[in-house]
Amino acid sequence: MSNVRVNESPNHFMVLDAIARGVKTVDKIAKVTRLNKAEVELITNDLVAQRLVIQTEKKGFFGGKKLEFAISHTGMQLLSSKKAELEKQAQQIQQWYQNGNTQQLQSYMDNNRMWMPMMLFSGIMNVMFFMSMMSLMSMAMTPAESGLAGDAGAGAADSGAAADGSGGDAGAADSGGGDFGGDFGGGDFSF
Repeated sequence: MSNVRVNESPNHFMVLDAIARGVKTVDKIAKVTRLNKAEVELITNDLVAQRLVIQTEKKGFFGGKKLEFAISHTGMQLLSSKKAELEKQAQQIQQWYQNGNTQQLQSYMDNNRMWMPMMLFSGIMNVMFFMSMMSLMSMAMTPAESGLAGDAGAGAADSGAAADGSGGDAGAADSGGGDFGGDFGGGDFSF
């Protein structure tokens, strides 16, 4: 088990969220979260050791064994609690954005940027709102944010152009704020 404190690791929550949605294998979790397979294996081991997910061994097609994961009751409680916390933060971000308070947005991003991929992955923050906010602050997206925004935004904007703040028509985005209802916004969940 690694020394990672799960509550401080967005990647652990992304994996936990994927498992909660019924994504059961390391390969599929890696695909939907855009994390590399080795990292997903380490994270699932951490989550199993902390009893946040349950690991079962299934027989494969060719006699091999494959591991499958399911979220535990404790894992679901922790995930729900973290999502509620992030939803409150997203509402605050939306309020700062609507008020044009770029200083508060910048401060939040400086201190909490690592949670953006989780917020995008779980649908807590709408991709178009996120891209518009980044454009307002003239900030570039990280590779993780770009990957998730590209998936969820499915043709909504060219994430490569929007990443440098010069492309993507931020004015076309819904300046009324994000969709905080938990809808993923068209992510690729084909298994």
